[in-house]
Amino acid sequence: MTKADRPPLALTMGEPAGIGPEITLKAWAARKDEALPAFFVVGAPALYHEEARRLGVELAFREIATPDEASRFFDAALPILPVSLDAAVQPGHLAPANARAVMQSIDMACDLALAGEAAGMVTNPIHKRALYEAGLKVPGHTEYLAERTGGATPVMMLSCPGLRVVPVTVHQPLASVATSLTIAMIEEKGIILAHALRRDLGIAQPRIAVAGLNPHAGEEGHIGREEIDVIIPALAAIRAAGAEVSGPLPPDTMFHAAARARYDAALCMYHDQALIPLKTIDFERGVNTTLGLPIVRTSPDHGTALDIAGRGLAHPGSLIEAIRLAAEIARNRAAS
Repeated sequence: MTKADRPPLALTMGEPAGIGPEITLKAWAARKDEALPAFFVVGAPALYHEEARRLGVELAFREIATPDEASRFFDAALPILPVSLDAAVQPGHLAPANARAVMQSIDMACDLALAGEAAGMVTNPIHKRALYEAGLKVPGHTEYLAERTGGATPVMMLSCPGLRVVPVTVHQPLASVATSLTIAMIEEKGIILAHALRRDLGIAQPRIAVAGLNPHAGEEGHIGREEIDVIIPALAAIRAAGAEVSGPLPPDTMFHAAARARYDAALCMYHDQALIPLKTIDFERGVNTTLGLPIVRTSPDHGTALDIAGRGLAHPGSLIEAIRLAAEIARNRAAS
């Protein structure tokens, strides 16, 4: 499949009062310098017109009826597949009435990706509280898309140039991490990661570094037994999935440059163990990828940033990297 024949990517609108509209416009404006693939946004046209006016820039827009139109118009105008808002948008101020449109944008992009009309979806940040109040029953994008696409186990991979990380436990109190870790949980996420590194990223022999839970990876049981009782027993199954596995490694020595050169991804035991090194290395270009889904889904690794919305200060780097990575994964899946 040539570049011209590939379906475009679908970007969701995200929270209208956040920085999603701004970074979307900035990503499209940078399309040539960044050599970005064709994409369209599922959103409210007036939202982007108003954001361009606020930024003081003249940009061209093109409302489309189907994704295939996006590739034709992308070079000259930002393609928009319209959804309608239910309330006026004031940057930085949530309007719960617009939650319906936010979810409609996600659903449309997801369904287009499932149908093959979009190469994948790139989700702009949502404000979870606003969606919870509107009836969202799951913790966020990742769980919602897993349900909508058939109930696969979703795995969150965060990446930036130079590092990929997968946290085994995610949004839970640190006090409960040690008791909630299981051999099966580590095996499942490690196997999904190994398969994704091969299929989605084209790494024929993936190398996975596994972090210990305790300081110094437990020092052979002297500082906790989780490494011996839970982590080490899980590694055989990940190796059987075709990955070269090292660990459990002391978490404080596995993220410097020389250590990172020895693996393709790190499997970490809890949220901050994974995200602190990633955001320290490259805060502005982090990407969240959901592994294990039948569709391609990436997202900027930041929130709605309501505090700077509408002020022209948002950096589009994370969204640009999310678009680029989604296109890479789509290409690799098409070729496999």
